[in-house]
Amino acid sequence: MAVVAISGGPGAPGATTTALALLLAWPLAEGRRAVLLECDPDGGAVLAGALEGRLDAGYGLRHLAVADRRGRLAETLWEQLVDLSTDGAGNRLLLPGLTDPAQAPGLAYTWEPLVAACHDLDAAGCDVIVDLGRNGAHGPSAPLARRADAVLVTVRTTLRGLSAARPRVAALAGDLDANGTGSDALGLILVHEGPYAAAEVGRALGAPVLGLLPYEPRSARVLSDGGDSGDRRFVRSALMRAVRSTADEVRLLTGRRRLRLGTSAPAPAPQAAPFPQPEPQPQPAAHPQHQQQPQPQPAPLAGFAPRQPVPQPFAPQTPGGPTGPGQEVEPRWRTDTGTQPRHAATPSGGAR
Repeated sequence: MAVVAISGGPGAPGATTTALALLLAWPLAEGRRAVLLECDPDGGAVLAGALEGRLDAGYGLRHLAVADRRGRLAETLWEQLVDLSTDGAGNRLLLPGLTDPAQAPGLAYTWEPLVAACHDLDAAGCDVIVDLGRNGAHGPSAPLARRADAVLVTVRTTLRGLSAARPRVAALAGDLDANGTGSDALGLILVHEGPYAAAEVGRALGAPVLGLLPYEPRSARVLSDGGDSGDRRFVRSALMRAVRSTADEVRLLTGRRRLRLGTSAPAPAPQAAPFPQPEPQPQPAAHPQHQQQPQPQPAPLAGFAPRQPVPQPFAPQTPGGPTGPGQEVEPRWRTDTGTQPRHAATPSGGAR
């Protein structure tokens, strides 16, 4: 139901932290997924930050440029996604960003096709969150913001933060009116660090406030630098409660705009969703004396599923394998038995 772009600005207002928190907290209907695309041209931060450098840096945005030139952008995009869902369900996915800002010029002709790919993901049953970082809403990657259903700007409520945000918000609103679908897509997510009230900030910047996140450096560090995102204290923190409320407000905004523009996405077809889970194989019956007694499982925490050992990249099989040439390929999950990283999540006090 949504393609949401998130932009930041000078002073590390927490765009990537907010984007990752929204991915983890985004409410999902049956058969839908949430996908975060880390499209900051200045380089991504999730791999080395929230994922603590424990995932292969060979996955990510930089591979899409070559794939686009070969006409395989859509397929490669799915192959580069990493599963961040805590139960391995594959419903909260991440496309890691660039590992070096010098890679950004190679994507100059890929941003426009990537916009179309975002809306294809939406039609396939995915809510898409695009992290544009500090500068991604301007320049060659600006189409990602212009064609989004909502464009969120993260702002710290300090004098320095507001002074830096004012000209950027004004420029972004003008660009959306001139080249996008209208400045009514614009909204603010505030990190309540300074003395200014949300209503006052909204009037000063000329945009509605969709979320007010408390300044909680300890919780934000779990999202920006790594930590246990399944921990009860983190899941029930004021920060994550505020992020869940923010996600509801953003969904309302995107729904209203789609009704106004007449661009409602088609209903997803769960049976056609990419990369379904493989069917379980039958196991031989065990002797009664050797059967293990089922162990009670803890109830999942509110808003999160139980933790999984490690974020897993998608790895579909190639033709000519066990299924044989010309037959439909059944996708599978690539497993990793290495060190178990803690789960990522990224808003307010994080660096970005």
